[in-house]
Amino acid sequence: MDEQNYPQSVNEPMLPTSTLAMVSLIAGILGFTAVPILGGIVALFTGYAARKETRAVPLKFSGDGLATAGIIMGWIQVALTVFGVCCVGAYFVFMLGVVNINPR
Repeated sequence: MDEQNYPQSVNEPMLPTSTLAMVSLIAGILGFTAVPILGGIVALFTGYAARKETRAVPLKFSGDGLATAGIIMGWIQVALTVFGVCCVGAYFVFMLGVVNINPR
């Protein structure tokens, strides 16, 4: 007879998503909206902890992509914070030059 080649359904257990990975993603999003500096730092710490947890042998949790997204958002926020601090510093240096605080 004509037998169809259907994919076999394998009932593999789904791994639970890592709580740290979800916290990292949420902190990364909150870092861009509500708590800029703190959100980025929390996203980095929990993101790296979640990646360690999701890449452990044997696998216990899923959510490596969530952790990676949190890490990326955390580093973007750190870079924006450093850039902002440098801009504020440059502004004050410029204003000191304009005002000419040093009398001659």
